[in-house]
Amino acid sequence: MVPPPPVEQFVLQDRVSHDKYGLGLVIGVEEDVAVLVDFGAETHRIIAPYNKLFRL
Repeated sequence: MVPPPPVEQFVLQDRVSHDKYGLGLVIGVEEDVAVLVDFGAETHRIIAPYNKLFRL
């Protein structure tokens, strides 16, 4: 059995892109659980494994 890939790690102030919400800035991190991202008009808590969130 192949282990799952490691969960992407984000840190405060990372610039990110989300498939649905667009460009944002990481403003909170819950280690291996979720990140809080400010997308300008709105803020979203994105749950791991962050399939649609990418570091820029």
